[in-house]
Amino acid sequence: MTYTKLSIVIPVYNEIETIYEILRRVSNVEVDLEKEIILVDDCSKDGTREILQKIADKDPETMSEINPKESCTFKVILHEQNAGKGGALRTGFKHITGEIMLIQDADLEYEPEEYPILLKPILDGEADVVYGSRFLGKKRPEGILFSSFVANKVLTWLSNLLSGIKVTDMETCYKVIKTPILKEIELTSDRFGIEPEITAKLAKKNVRLVEIPISYHGRDHATGKKINWKDGFSAIFHIIRFNLDRD
Repeated sequence: MTYTKLSIVIPVYNEIETIYEILRRVSNVEVDLEKEIILVDDCSKDGTREILQKIADKDPETMSEINPKESCTFKVILHEQNAGKGGALRTGFKHITGEIMLIQDADLEYEPEEYPILLKPILDGEADVVYGSRFLGKKRPEGILFSSFVANKVLTWLSNLLSGIKVTDMETCYKVIKTPILKEIELTSDRFGIEPEITAKLAKKNVRLVEIPISYHGRDHATGKKINWKDGFSAIFHIIRFNLDRD
């Protein structure tokens, strides 16, 4: 298969402090593919939505802040109702035209400069899916709360047990998937249930999945993602549901 374009799907919600920086880094990272950046605003209330609208309108001042390479294009979708991360991703997936899809959060916890190492197993024909693991070959990453670390370990263990896919970081943002495979699976989750759902449904496709160690710069609870104990129980429910569902 010939690969010419990478589609980067970015769900966005209230990221006024990071949106310019993450878009500069994503649009300027060096990869040997055209980059299609798909931004889905999930009803931001802090001014992020207005910035994305200016990107959609190709506002010269806003685009100069990002300074994208010529091989980079933007698609902007604005949700009329908040649908959670899963809902935003599912919207973004509908607009993919690249042969490879990569998920990128809008904060600065993950490093876009690591795209080349994430893409390499697919480009070399060694994998269909690549997960960027925050935990592979290391202890608890700096910046991740101990409670979050333990919760991730438990959820990943349960996912591995039921899916048969052995990974170290099921909840990672960095999931890189060949687009034809992504298009074959029907995703239904809103919020953070999308992570175990993707893994469970990829497992049923018997894909070649490779993990790559990545860097991680976690934010504290005050500035980071507002994931709580309810999301943890929801994730357990989704892991069991999607792995035991035979449809």
